[in-house]
Amino acid sequence: MAKTGVFDSDPAMVAKATELKKELQRLVRAIVDDEDFSTQTIDQAKDTLSALKELKFKKRSLSLKLNDVLSCPEEFRCPLSKELMRDPVIVSTGETYDRPFIQKGLKAGNRICPRTQQVLSHTILTPNHLVREMISQWCKNRGIELSDPVLLVNEDGITESERDHFLSLLQKMSSGLPEQKEAAKELRSLTKRMPSFRALFGESIHAIPQLLSPLSEGKFEDGIHPELQEDVITTLLNLSIHDNNKKLVAESPMVIPLLIEALQSGTIQTRSNAAAALFTLSALDSNKALIGKSGALKPLIALLDEGHPLAMKDVASAIFNLCITHENKARAVRDGAVRTILKKIRNRMHVDELLAILAMLSSHPKAVEEMGELGAVPCLLCVIRETNCGRNKENCIAVLHTICLNDRTKWKEIREEENTYGTISELAQNGTSRSKRKASGILDRLNRTVNLTHTA
Repeated sequence: MAKTGVFDSDPAMVAKATELKKELQRLVRAIVDDEDFSTQTIDQAKDTLSALKELKFKKRSLSLKLNDVLSCPEEFRCPLSKELMRDPVIVSTGETYDRPFIQKGLKAGNRICPRTQQVLSHTILTPNHLVREMISQWCKNRGIELSDPVLLVNEDGITESERDHFLSLLQKMSSGLPEQKEAAKELRSLTKRMPSFRALFGESIHAIPQLLSPLSEGKFEDGIHPELQEDVITTLLNLSIHDNNKKLVAESPMVIPLLIEALQSGTIQTRSNAAAALFTLSALDSNKALIGKSGALKPLIALLDEGHPLAMKDVASAIFNLCITHENKARAVRDGAVRTILKKIRNRMHVDELLAILAMLSSHPKAVEEMGELGAVPCLLCVIRETNCGRNKENCIAVLHTICLNDRTKWKEIREEENTYGTISELAQNGTSRSKRKASGILDRLNRTVNLTHTA
């Protein structure tokens, strides 16, 4: 027998059937496992079975309407599912789709409108009330019961009642301090546990400004409440994890300035989470440029300089990601990154992450010049001798190779190191392929300088 398609995929009916089956399993297990089970448990099992049977009959009766549904007007069908739409929504290109099916594509990271093939400027889905009303009237005239959108469960498992709760929490963010604290704490928890709640922020252009309103609309008399600030900033971090939110979050006018402010004035947890948010947002190249232009590198480097263990890893990750672009390399060098990084490496703090940043900065001439002036050569040679990490040795020798090519005065230090410890030769023989190449390049140049000296 052919599947009914439209009704078999009814989210409300599927969700209800699943709920009833789980409840029935629980009751039957209680009856089987407990020798002293009550008659009330049997009655509950019978009621659950009856409800499941009724749902089955309802589904069967609905399937008799299938021919009517198959003949519905083309404009009532979702372009993706080819089925009658239950919750029509409009995307940024003006096209209408059934919410569960367009959400599935958005969740997978697809930002192309299926019908027009245009890039979606945002992922906000606007209910198409006109089409919904026309479909409802068409169904009513044919005796077809259309699922209430309030009962529908979307691809992420969000019901309309949960969406309403989400909106009520955002409204509380404009209330008094107690309500703001309560709402912010719950939003932090929901966006951490449920990816679907992160996605909800992309459905309304007002959601992020509402979230930020306690931090952006004139401060309280005693300044920003630290707990409230931490919850709001952490919620931003949770939102930025969702790939479809990265552009929307970063381009919301107050987000980057408030994250920068949090780097400088929040609790250490708030500052660490602000750095982590900048790291996740900087996964997009357009966001790297935006964050760099906003002046985020200077407070990030200042926080790195403080050296708090809780923040170091997030800060280093953010700086690394931002410095992938040449413009941000220049900003980092100007804001004192080289001096701070070398100081931390000497103190053997987060050497892995900081060597990776130093290696990246070594493509910038001013950074290389500073490294030479600040004693990077003996520091990096010492790390090569001490560490067992192949990647760290590789980053050290790559930076040394660049410094020596740009500053002939450093060859003396390299020669003394090689004569005393054989550090470069050992790496040329046993390092990674890149380490061997860089070490061999230094040895070749070193031998040429020695030969030129003898010839002279």
